[in-house]
Amino acid sequence: MAAAAEALKQSPLARVKEEFGGKDKLVDKIVGVLDSGEESKDELRKRLLGVSNTKLIRLFSVASQTKQAGGHDKLATVTAEKLNRTKDKDYVTKLGEFSNGRLLDMLHAAERRNGASAAAKADGSKPPVARAARVAKPAAAKPAAKAAKPEKSEKAKKSAAAVKSARAKAKGKKR
Repeated sequence: MAAAAEALKQSPLARVKEEFGGKDKLVDKIVGVLDSGEESKDELRKRLLGVSNTKLIRLFSVASQTKQAGGHDKLATVTAEKLNRTKDKDYVTKLGEFSNGRLLDMLHAAERRNGASAAAKADGSKPPVARAARVAKPAAAKPAAKAAKPEKSEKAKKSAAAVKSARAKAKGKKR
């Protein structure tokens, strides 16, 4: 945890140099992990060299986590399992259309949510439950009379008069 907090304090350039030894080496690792599709590895490498260090770090993280999960399709099914939606085939196919980054974010959110409810069960307390909508209260009776406005100070009166006269002069010049 301390290493992660310390890594956040560094600039993206410092993180790339420290963790990967430079941008070239990070791009080479990303090219090795990513499926380039129809694009050649050299073209992909050339494009990635122009990308910011922050995006490269995120891209490498997502690509390596996807590879650990067993690929895009496996990641989609694992995400559906964590969301307790494995029987909903349409939902699983919709998850298959999402990007790897979005699937990983959904997976981590579901794990945190399930971890929080599991921790609450271990404590013996009930997990948080969504509250029902509130019933509208009857309108309160209107106050009998409005309170009188306080008197303006002399300075405020003069200022208001000056503003009025300036507006009148401006209006007269426009005509």
